[in-house]
Amino acid sequence: MISTLLAIFWTFLPAAIANMSPVLFKRVDFLNYPVSKKNLGDHKTWRGLFFGVLMATVVVFIQKNMFPNIPFKLLDYNEINPLIIGPLLGAGALIGDMIKSFFKRRVGIKPGSSWIPFDQIDWIVGANLFLLGYTNIGLQNIAISIVLMGALHPLANLIGFTLKLQKVRI
Repeated sequence: MISTLLAIFWTFLPAAIANMSPVLFKRVDFLNYPVSKKNLGDHKTWRGLFFGVLMATVVVFIQKNMFPNIPFKLLDYNEINPLIIGPLLGAGALIGDMIKSFFKRRVGIKPGSSWIPFDQIDWIVGANLFLLGYTNIGLQNIAISIVLMGALHPLANLIGFTLKLQKVRI
């Protein structure tokens, strides 16, 4: 069971990094335009999408080239193409977040306000859906990834809040 949890964490680490990238790169004045202010609010920018996809791709390159034979994995890093998997995981995570934001605006929840459990699982659901187009990791692993990564999300937010990278704890 531990090896399955580690494999899921390892596989979706690029998506998690993509999900954190908009906060990490918020001070970069590049592509700082809302994707759709009317539908998503002004917090979802092209900059966040660009850097999220870029960082996910970089992480997959590192995984493939520095740790190709790691014992716990869901993907064969000797066979995958980082230029496919990285953007799929990164875009999946961030588009999942954008879709959640669309519905968040529709029910009247302001940007930055918490919407549990959707704020915790939107990115991992999106990453899983995008990954399904390339490889099948199995329904059980998808379910475990949503629970595991959704549970770890508040910890990442608490760290970001403590480091003053974001304004809300959860």
